[in-house]
Amino acid sequence: MHVCVTCLAGEDRETVPRAGRRLHDALADAQRRQDGLSSFRIIEAECLSNCNRGCSVALSGPGRWSYVYGDLSQASVEDLLAGASRYAATEDGLVPWRERPTIFRKGVIARIPPAPKPV
Repeated sequence: MHVCVTCLAGEDRETVPRAGRRLHDALADAQRRQDGLSSFRIIEAECLSNCNRGCSVALSGPGRWSYVYGDLSQASVEDLLAGASRYAATEDGLVPWRERPTIFRKGVIARIPPAPKPV
């Protein structure tokens, strides 16, 4: 999971830490508190170019569909972790619609196909 740490989410540019950084840190803290090994990593991204709908995250993996989600906040942490776990458990990144948290159904910005295999 890539988390845009530069997202302002409508806050003033001088606000420190930024909303995206606070979301990243809350996700990382919550993931550390979970029992067992995580099936995905949380990675900082400088910008996901989704400024009008920040905070934003992206899910990606080799051979998988990728997704960009927006309109997120620290209140989304548990749903983000649950959705990312479901994504990581798939072979192709396609989680059935009804198994996706509501924030993934309503906040999707883009769905990107996997890169083609080299010829």
